[in-house]
Amino acid sequence: MVPAKSLIVIGFGGLGKEVHWLAARLGVHVRGFLDDNPNLLGAEFCNATVLGTVSDWKAYSECEFIIAIGNPRIRMRIRDKMLQYGVPNFATLVDPSAVVDFTQVSVGEGSLICAGTTCTVEINIGAHVVINPSCSVAHEVVIRDFVTLAPKVAISGNVHIDSLAEIGTGSCIRQGLDLGAGSMLGMGSVLTKNIPESELFFGNPARYIKNIG
Repeated sequence: MVPAKSLIVIGFGGLGKEVHWLAARLGVHVRGFLDDNPNLLGAEFCNATVLGTVSDWKAYSECEFIIAIGNPRIRMRIRDKMLQYGVPNFATLVDPSAVVDFTQVSVGEGSLICAGTTCTVEINIGAHVVINPSCSVAHEVVIRDFVTLAPKVAISGNVHIDSLAEIGTGSCIRQGLDLGAGSMLGMGSVLTKNIPESELFFGNPARYIKNIG
């Protein structure tokens, strides 16, 4: 799950810098960053420079790429923008301290599993998923493409999280629940029932707050 080539990190924000740190822990060379904020051109973090915008990725097509943007919708838009210019080779990064048995866990391209996370058995993680530090994912969980788990999320067994969902820091999800596409669970929530598509739930127990479609 470690890229063999140099890595380009898409996004120069906090997550991008954390991805640089993770890559260093894996012994992966970061060639630089790409970011669509023109004011960041030439900015540097740990000897890696912002080399250009997302559209410039073709100039570095010999590298592998990872989109280090926390917002699922923005992450998908950036992936789609890159595909307009070709087919990038997306890396999948898993921190060496994460407990992930790849005979039991499948992980799609462009996904990121950060330090201290545990994934147990019969888990399916899609493409361009971001799992932040110290999460726990139990048996038979399905996490579709472009999902974001903030730090310290705890997911019980047999949970299904559809694409573009976002789970806030420190949230807990009861066994057997479904979270619809584009849904959001607020920070510190305890989820005891399904979340329909494009709805925000929050609280303990988590309740409907509003539609975010």
